[in-house]
Amino acid sequence: MKTINTYSKISILFIFALFIGGCSDFLEFQPYGSLTSDSFWKSEDDLKSALNAFYDYSYREGVTGRGVFWFENCSDDMVTGRVNANADACKNFQMAANSGLDVRETWSYMYQMILRANDLFRYVPDMNVPESLKDNALGQAYFFRAYGYLWLAPWYGDNGPNGGLPIITEETSIDEIDAPRPQSVLENYDMIISDLQRAGALLPTHGELAVGEYGRPHKAAAWAFAARAALYAAQYDNKYYDIVIEMCDKVINMTGANKRDLFPDFTKLFRMENNFSEEYIYSILGNEKDGPKFHGIGFQNGGFGIFNTWGYWQPTLELYKAFEAGDIRRDATILFPDQHITFVGRDIHWAVNPSEVSPTTGMTFRKFMSVFEAADAIGTVVNTDGNNASNRLGTVVMRFADILLMKAEALIWKNGEGNADAKDLLNRIRHRAGLPEDSGATKAELKKERRLELAFEFLPSRHFDLVRWGDAQSVYALPLHGVRTILTDGAFDHVEEIEAWPARNFNPNIHHVFPIPSDQVAKAKNLTQNQGY
Repeated sequence: MKTINTYSKISILFIFALFIGGCSDFLEFQPYGSLTSDSFWKSEDDLKSALNAFYDYSYREGVTGRGVFWFENCSDDMVTGRVNANADACKNFQMAANSGLDVRETWSYMYQMILRANDLFRYVPDMNVPESLKDNALGQAYFFRAYGYLWLAPWYGDNGPNGGLPIITEETSIDEIDAPRPQSVLENYDMIISDLQRAGALLPTHGELAVGEYGRPHKAAAWAFAARAALYAAQYDNKYYDIVIEMCDKVINMTGANKRDLFPDFTKLFRMENNFSEEYIYSILGNEKDGPKFHGIGFQNGGFGIFNTWGYWQPTLELYKAFEAGDIRRDATILFPDQHITFVGRDIHWAVNPSEVSPTTGMTFRKFMSVFEAADAIGTVVNTDGNNASNRLGTVVMRFADILLMKAEALIWKNGEGNADAKDLLNRIRHRAGLPEDSGATKAELKKERRLELAFEFLPSRHFDLVRWGDAQSVYALPLHGVRTILTDGAFDHVEEIEAWPARNFNPNIHHVFPIPSDQVAKAKNLTQNQGY
């Protein structure tokens, strides 16, 4: 691709690590300029600056604001909450390759991350810095190269007819940059898994990180993402289930200060003070100056004039009804009519006072709204600019519950339903949710627990789960619903069920992937578009 070719020729000469702020000291840094100038790649400070540059993706709206979540919006858990023709086309599997959705930015940003990692592989081994710093730097490079590919591979690659994503390593010459796509996305997953295993060998444990370094990659994060890559690869070859189990066990078996576990109270898990609880594996950090903008994105459009939350995605009645009676995750995830929430110090009686709500489903997502509770939240823990909305709550992309669910899935799909170890893992999830520990470890239950536990989280995708399980066509052939609130004399009376989104036509031979952004295809000689787009 010519875009990547250009970056390779100059070895990312002028990539700037913009100030994005965050919960960790390393997120506040200065631009480092040219990566290949004679004055760079000499000192420890140079190396640290190059590592910090990996985090400039955190503030990109097309990456951590909305980005690939436009694809997740295709799931049966949510509908588009605002008028947006491009979003509707994506939701209805009619997305054009030249769509104006900001997800088009992710391809180039992730390849920039990959190229930065490759530069570390080229230059770090010859630097005159301590070997321990070299190992840590190379561990982070392996992590972020894999991370970049894993961010893209599920959405754009397959095992045929389209193939994988262009593979670019530190060994790739300029003449080889614009190469044909690999025959299978399994080549990408194999590289991702290998890189993450190498990262796990080189990186420190989370317990070895200084507090100011919290948020950087560590061993458990590398192993966890290797498990996720293997789980996604297993849809094409079940041999990858063994890797899922192996990588999950590495995390599960950690001890002492590095032990990972479920946080005891799901209703308090998504709070700033628990950003780095025992359940933490990896999050994208920001603060009130800049960073991810995701958390307020599903709340009331315009935030009742209090603060400009965006209202882009809203939960479905199908998701709400999927929770069992007594499941504490339901009300911690979804705000239903007649419930209360505190928003910037105000009591909001949802759909009652104020009575007008923007969501077409009549509900909204509560899961990540704790950061907006305090009366002084704006400017203290949330950006003063409602068009930015960055904040100090970590944007979760991997937590320990996902480890348990990935291992349980691998055990059930590999060894059959009713597997005793899978029952134990799922019962741990159910116990925390306040449910009876009576798991049958069936495929249906595993699918349900993944859906309910991980709903509306940034990268564990319900949509991609349905695609890889082969369920998307039948699920999306059904309409989606919401509720309309009926008041009597200004007081809540009842809700009426409404259809919020019509049935859709999902073609598993085309819509299992999305179109590669047209500008990227146009700039390349050998990058082929996914079929059907």
